[in-house]
Amino acid sequence: MNRWPAETEPHERLWLAFPTGGYTLGDTAADAHEARQMWADVAAAAADFEPVTVVVDPSQVDVAARYLRDDLDTVVAPLDDAWMRDIGPTWVHDDDSLRAVDWVFNGWGAPAWATWSKDALIAQTVAATAGTPVVSSLLVNEGGAIHTDGEGTVLVTETVQLDPGRNPYATKERVEAELSRTLGARKVIWVPRGLTRDYEEFGTRGHVDMVATIPSPGTLLLHTERDPAHPDFEVTRELRAFFEGQTDASGRRFDIVELPAPDILEDAHGPVDYNYVNHVVVNGGVIACAFGDRAADERAASILADAYPGRRVVSLDARPLFARGGGIHCITQQQPSPA
Repeated sequence: MNRWPAETEPHERLWLAFPTGGYTLGDTAADAHEARQMWADVAAAAADFEPVTVVVDPSQVDVAARYLRDDLDTVVAPLDDAWMRDIGPTWVHDDDSLRAVDWVFNGWGAPAWATWSKDALIAQTVAATAGTPVVSSLLVNEGGAIHTDGEGTVLVTETVQLDPGRNPYATKERVEAELSRTLGARKVIWVPRGLTRDYEEFGTRGHVDMVATIPSPGTLLLHTERDPAHPDFEVTRELRAFFEGQTDASGRRFDIVELPAPDILEDAHGPVDYNYVNHVVVNGGVIACAFGDRAADERAASILADAYPGRRVVSLDARPLFARGGGIHCITQQQPSPA
C-alpha cells in the first residue's frame, strides 16, 4: 500500500522550475530579474542542505545559467509557469520503492488567464528523470492543496478539490477514495476554506499550504492574523475553531501552534496573504519566508526552530513570491528518499 511520507522525512532531492514568462516574469526587465533572482535564491538556500534540480524551459537555458548556482542540476523541458509544488508529482512510498503520483493539472481550476498544456506534463517528466514509476490519477489536484503528517492524515480544502472548475462531479467520498488509493490516506480533514486573497482572480481558491502545516504528528502550525482590520482575522479564528474539533488518523487532537502574520496588512492590490506556514522543510533545515518585518520574521523563525528541532532555519524575503501568488513551499517539491 502507498504511504505519503511527511515532508520532514529524508529527501533524495528538492525540485524547482525556473520562471519562464507571463505574470511571473512581469512586464519589465526589473520584474523579470526580481522573479529569476527569487527562484534562484530559494534553490541556492536549499542546495546548502540537499541536492536540488531545476526544470528549465528551452527558451530560458542561457538566462537560467546566469542565475542558478553551478552545483544545481538542471533538466530542460517545456514550461508554462514555475510553481513546482503544483505541477510536479507527489511521491509516495510503496514498500521499499518510490512512486510518483501524477495529478491532473488545469491551471488551478481553468481560469481564463492561465495556460497549462506544458505544465500538465511536467510531473511525467520529473518522474521519468527521477526514475520513479508513475501512479496516474484523474483527480484535478495540486501539491499545494494537500498536506500530510506521514501517518495517513491528509489535509485538503473544500473549495479546492470540490471546486467545479477542477472536479465538477466530485464528492467528498470520491475524493477520499482516490486519496486513499494514491496516497494511502486514512483520515482526510476537509478544511472549510483558505485565505481571503486566495479567492481573488489569480488565487488558487484555498490552498492549504497557505493556512496550516503539520511539523510532527499531532502538532499543527496554523497561520494566525491578529489584526481585526484584516479580513483574515475572522478567517483564521474560524480555522482555529475548526482544527480544535478535528482528530488525526491516529485519533489525536491537534496541539495547535499559532504562527502570527507580520504586521503588514496591505500591498498595492489590497489585503496581503503573507504567512509563515508556507515554508519548505529540507534535510537538516527549513527555508522560511520573511516579509521585511523584523520582529515578526524573527518571532516566526523562532517558532519554526522549536517546531523542527535540530534543523537550521534560513529565512528569505518572500515578498516577490507572494506578489506573484505564492510562497517558498509553492515553488518547491521534495522527492523523498526511498523507504
